[in-house]
Amino acid sequence: MSVTERPGPVLAPPPGARGLADGATSDRAPDASTAPPGVLAALRWGLVRDLRIAVRSRAELGVQILFYVIVVSLFPLATSPERNLLQTLGPGVLWVAALLASLLSLPRLFASDFADGTLEQMALSPFALPALVGGKVLAHWLATGLPLVLLAPLLGLQYALDAEVLGIVAFSLLVGTPILSLVGAIGAALTLATRGGGSLLALLVLPLYVPVLIFGAGSADALRGGLSAAPNLSLLAAGLLVAIVGAPLAAAAAVRIALD
Repeated sequence: MSVTERPGPVLAPPPGARGLADGATSDRAPDASTAPPGVLAALRWGLVRDLRIAVRSRAELGVQILFYVIVVSLFPLATSPERNLLQTLGPGVLWVAALLASLLSLPRLFASDFADGTLEQMALSPFALPALVGGKVLAHWLATGLPLVLLAPLLGLQYALDAEVLGIVAFSLLVGTPILSLVGAIGAALTLATRGGGSLLALLVLPLYVPVLIFGAGSADALRGGLSAAPNLSLLAAGLLVAIVGAPLAAAAAVRIALD
């Protein structure tokens, strides 16, 4: 007599495990049936998704980096080659060019997701919308702000800046450019449903960028004047902490207003 083996029970994955894996690899917005709520999971999803999109649109990123390089390189050609003058202009030019380059990419932060309905799905998902927005802003800085920080010491050589001053400029950009992305996200969200959003966005965020510009460029000027750069860098770091806490909440509230 032959004995037939009965198949054992199939163990299903725990609830939410499949959705979490899918959410990490899909460009679609998370929804209630595929992803469990969680701040870190939402932050990671927004970060990974927007970085993947940025890699696909390398041409747009190249335009922004090229803009930064051209703007910084034009000033030595348009002014006197006198060494002291170039050293005085250098930190400010590097900061202004970084500010303008960051502003150039801000309208794309939410616009495409708003146009195809992805932003509405994010708002309706169980994930915290401020965390999703925070992930998008972090991806925006990694794709657009960090390359400017890395290029700044090289481009600063055109202004005959000392190695110590170049280091302070790069460090101030490392601390200050995330503030530009965080504050810019609020303006980008506020101008989502408006006509001529790009011009209005510039009018909204440029006045808010002024303190960051002053303290960022001022740190290098203080060092060149024989003073400590610590006060300016400390104020920049304090501004970054305030922006990290408040900007995602404000941008998420502005997104909800635009969707209503």
